[in-house]
Amino acid sequence: MAKRKTKFVCQECGYESTKWMGKCPGCQNWNSMVEEIEAATNAPKRGFVTSESTSSKPQPITKIENQVEQRYDTHINELNRVLGGGVVPGSLVLVGGDPGIGKSTLLLQVSGEIAKHKKRVLYISGEESLKQTKLRADRLNITYDELFVLAETDVEHIDKMIQQIQPILVVIDSIQTVYLDHVTSAPGSVSQVRECTAAFMRIAKTTGIAIFIVGHVTKQGAIAGPRLLEHMVDSVLYFEGERHHTYRILRAVKNRFGSTNEIGIFEMKEVGLEEVLNPSEIFLEERSSGAAGSAVVASLEGTRTVLVEIQALISPTSFGNPRRMATGIDHNRISLLMAVLEKRVGMLLQNQDAYIKVAGGVKLDEPSIDLAIVVAIASSFRDAPTPPTDVIIGEVGLTGEVRRVSRIEQRVIEAAKLGFKRVIVPEKSVGGWTPPAGIDVVGVNTVNEALEVTLGGMSSGSSPRFEL
Repeated sequence: MAKRKTKFVCQECGYESTKWMGKCPGCQNWNSMVEEIEAATNAPKRGFVTSESTSSKPQPITKIENQVEQRYDTHINELNRVLGGGVVPGSLVLVGGDPGIGKSTLLLQVSGEIAKHKKRVLYISGEESLKQTKLRADRLNITYDELFVLAETDVEHIDKMIQQIQPILVVIDSIQTVYLDHVTSAPGSVSQVRECTAAFMRIAKTTGIAIFIVGHVTKQGAIAGPRLLEHMVDSVLYFEGERHHTYRILRAVKNRFGSTNEIGIFEMKEVGLEEVLNPSEIFLEERSSGAAGSAVVASLEGTRTVLVEIQALISPTSFGNPRRMATGIDHNRISLLMAVLEKRVGMLLQNQDAYIKVAGGVKLDEPSIDLAIVVAIASSFRDAPTPPTDVIIGEVGLTGEVRRVSRIEQRVIEAAKLGFKRVIVPEKSVGGWTPPAGIDVVGVNTVNEALEVTLGGMSSGSSPRFEL
C-alpha cells in the first residue's frame, strides 16, 4: 500500500505547505493551517472538460458571431437590477453575507417566483431538513409544484438529481456543507470548497442550468474559503445590512454579465424580503429638521440615484489624541477632509472628536459625497443647522476646490422629485443642461463658498445659479 501523503492548507487563502506553521505566509493569519490528506494518483479527474473544448480551434475574433444572452426573469426587480437584467442560463452565482441576514430567504423567494411561472427549480439545502425548509416556505407563502426541495450534501448525488429533474435554476445552500468523496478533507475546507465549486461550474456550463451558491463569511466580512472561489464564479453578490435594521442591500462586486455598481434594496418583514422601490424616501423619512451636523447628498449607485443623510457630531476631546470614528464612510476620507477644513477654512479641529455616520446603514464610497461631509462637519462645529431643503453634491480636492462629478443632471432630478428646493453643485457642472422646474441650482468653486452658501448666507451674485 502506498504511503499516504499529508499537507497543511490555510483555510483562509489556500496556501499549501509540507509542514505546519502557526502563521500563514500567504495571508498572515494565525492558526489557519489545517492538515489534509493528499488525493491518490488514481483519483477521479477534477474540473470539467467538454467535448466542445477538446475539439475547438482558434478563430479570428471578426468571425465570431455575437449572441444576445437570454435571461430568466426572477420577477424581483431589485435582483434583476443587480444581476444586469435577469439570470443568465449556465451562470454560476455566489451569494455571501452575514449569518441571519436573509440569504436563504431571498433565494427561496426567487425560487418560488420562478416556480410560480411554471419553470422548474431545485432548491438544495445542506443545513436544514426538508421540514425546516417547508416551514420557511409556508411563512413566505410559497406553495408551487414546480419547486423541488432536496436535503443533500453529496455532490455526486446532487448531480444525479439535477439530471433527473432538469430544472432551469439550482440553489445550493451552502457550499461549505457539500462534499466530494474523492477529496479526503472535511466539508468546508479549502480543498472541498474548491473542488465542489469546480463540479458545480462543470454542471452549469455543460447543461446551461443557472446555479446559485450560498457562501459563508468570515469575521472580517469576506467570503470564507480561498480567494479562488470568487474567481471561479460568474457573479459575486454580497448581502449587506445591520441585523438591527430592517433594510438590506444586495450589491454586486463581480458580474460577468452586467455592471458591478448596481445595488438592490430590500426590507425584511415577517412575510420575507420586500423590494424598496424608492429608497431615498426611506433613508430621509426620520431626518430631524433644524438639527446641526446634518447634510443630504445625492449618491449614485450604478444607474440609481439615492439620497441619503450624512450626520456629523463634533465635540471637544477629553484626551490628548482626538477620536475619528466613521460609519458607512472610509475612516481615512474623514481625516483628509478635516485636514482640508483646518488648512483651507481655518477651523481648529485638532482638539475635537469627530463622529460621522451615514443614516440608514448605507455604505458610500464615491467622491461626490465629499462636500456634504465637509458641510456636515462644519455645521456641527459651528452649531449652525443647514437648510433642510438643500442637497449638497461635489468632490473636494486637497487645495479646497470643489470638483465636478458625473451625471449631475440625474442627481438633481431625483432631488427635485423628493421636494428639495436647492442643490449645491460644483460650478463646472452648472452649464450645458437644463435643471427641472422648481429647484435652485447653485454652483460653487471652493469649500469656503459652499460653507457661505449653506451656513453663512449668500451674497447676491457671488456664485452662478439657475433659478426657475
